[in-house]
Amino acid sequence: LRCVPTTMWLSNANYSILEQAAKTNMKRLVLELGGKDPMIVFDDADLEKAAHDGVKYSLSNAGQVCCSTERIYVHESIRSKFEECVLREVSNYKVGNGLDPNVNVGPLVSPLQKERVSTQVSQAVQEGAKILYQSDIPTPEAEQTTTTTHGGGNFYPVTVLTDITPSMEISKEETFGPVVCVSTFDGTEEQAILLANDTPYGLASSVYSQDLKKAQRVANRIKAGQVGINCYSLENMDVHCPWVGHKSSGFGYHSGVDGFHQFSIPKTLVFTPKEGGDDNSDA
Repeated sequence: LRCVPTTMWLSNANYSILEQAAKTNMKRLVLELGGKDPMIVFDDADLEKAAHDGVKYSLSNAGQVCCSTERIYVHESIRSKFEECVLREVSNYKVGNGLDPNVNVGPLVSPLQKERVSTQVSQAVQEGAKILYQSDIPTPEAEQTTTTTHGGGNFYPVTVLTDITPSMEISKEETFGPVVCVSTFDGTEEQAILLANDTPYGLASSVYSQDLKKAQRVANRIKAGQVGINCYSLENMDVHCPWVGHKSSGFGYHSGVDGFHQFSIPKTLVFTPKEGGDDNSDA
């Protein structure tokens, strides 16, 4: 087996450029692209755990993870209780210099990314979304100190948005920032599946319900490479599982035995058989 492909993690905007470059010398590609990962919370879910996971995996690495939780859909009958749980969770997050042991949300990668996140949030609010919570960020003086000593601090506050509709850009495009987006659904499996799949992406997702048969029915119909049932797939999946992006979230896949096959080309050696039977020699 000979390893030959090119593998990269990049945005969908750069995919076509890399694809054209690879065609010039027939390179095979394995690409993990973007995501807009949904989380479904049914009314029988463990709300404390669902809120903990929803916040944690929306804010991990300041939300700058391809498989961040970017859309949370909660049964409308438990909206208030879930939001209360979310508010308790986000109160434990502090934005600032990552070298500070009391900080768990650092800066965004660039001023441009900070502006993109800010624009998405502002547009959503203008279109009817509500800011349920927004944290403090370092003062300009503190930010200047960070800029001087550690190369820049593009801080964006931890933000919780509600009343988000599918037409908003923040529902459709990657945010890649410390934003927790909470929407509601009518509680039916059909609407949960419809909302989860209402995206060109299909990287990861999760379903929270104590009815495991229902959770599995919904998970089977979500068009995503990984679906966590009452958990976050990336942290809990077996090492033998491939990491797959459906739809616009990937080209090929990696990890696990199936993934390793993407990085190799089979080769067959054929010997002339001996007359009179099989050749079992080691030659």
